[in-house]
Amino acid sequence: MARIRRGPGWLSGMVRYLGLLVFFGVWQIISAFVLPRIDANLVSLMPPPTEVVKAAIALLVSGELLKHFLTSLQREVIAFTYACIAIPLGVLMGWSKTVQNLMEPVFEMLRPIPPIAWIPLAILWFGISDLQNQFIIFLGIFFPLLINTITGVKNVEYNIVRAARCLGASERAVLVKVVFRAALPQIVTGIRVGLGVGWMALVAAELVGATSGLGWLISDARSVLRTDIILVGMISIGVAGLLIDQGLRWVARKLLPWSLAMTK
Repeated sequence: MARIRRGPGWLSGMVRYLGLLVFFGVWQIISAFVLPRIDANLVSLMPPPTEVVKAAIALLVSGELLKHFLTSLQREVIAFTYACIAIPLGVLMGWSKTVQNLMEPVFEMLRPIPPIAWIPLAILWFGISDLQNQFIIFLGIFFPLLINTITGVKNVEYNIVRAARCLGASERAVLVKVVFRAALPQIVTGIRVGLGVGWMALVAAELVGATSGLGWLISDARSVLRTDIILVGMISIGVAGLLIDQGLRWVARKLLPWSLAMTK
């Protein structure tokens, strides 16, 4: 069977980021040369990347961007820690039909409600505080993690479970050492999806119910018509989400080398 020839590693890396270079290049041309010909005021609404970079450097030098980024990241990490309760709960629901029948109606009723819809109620419950933001992020992470864990457990090859039982493994050992480990790739996928949804929910919560964080930075910049700072905040959110996902994939490749989905 003929092998598929791959280009040099450095060439593949360049192609990977070519789309970004084209995107920012087109943005620069439109903002710097096209919009001023239409209406000079439009440039203030969509500044070129060079102006956004200047604003980002100023925020970095002052330490404000790092402060808001770390605040948002801290909220995400704390909420994720709480949301990890979905993993043992999902294992039990995937393993036991009784537990699933008992809990599934409640979760299926709550799951379609978007985290943003909880913001007014969360503000009434917790006020404008970190706890309110963490609650919204928790909701964003919990359900994707729960569903993927249940799916991962249900998709475990039954012959593996039967072999473990034939070798004398107890039900607890089968559940922890066989089923849980076999479901780990799907659980990691749930973590990746959940953290992404949680990050989006965090920004939405900070826009209306926070006094710090990247979402608050965007909202504050809007009130003073600083679109360059708004774009800095948006790009920071995108970069942070990308780095978190890439970090999770790197960890998964190290811990789960047998999973093809994690090696792509």
